[in-house]
Amino acid sequence: MIQIDSANFEEIVFILKTIAHPVRLQIICLLGKHDSLTVSEICMMVDCEQSLVSHHLNLMKLKGVLNSERTGKNIHYMLRMREVLTVISCVNHHYQKN
Repeated sequence: MIQIDSANFEEIVFILKTIAHPVRLQIICLLGKHDSLTVSEICMMVDCEQSLVSHHLNLMKLKGVLNSERTGKNIHYMLRMREVLTVISCVNHHYQKN
């Protein structure tokens, strides 16, 4: 059984709510495979409009899941909280078994 300090429950819920969206999950998985990606690259890979992708990226950056770095005109996003990949992988593994 997993032991979780009750003081950490709110932080865990905060992160789970942050990643709990299909587009955000796609973005996280992409960034798990690439060191960094621009908004344009992510838009092409998830087949969504730039405004929607930018909204999700900004939200995840604000909540500490992602980092970003400006290079010229482009902003490159990278996964800061790589542990979320483990959570996604565990849930995915469970549903592949059933």
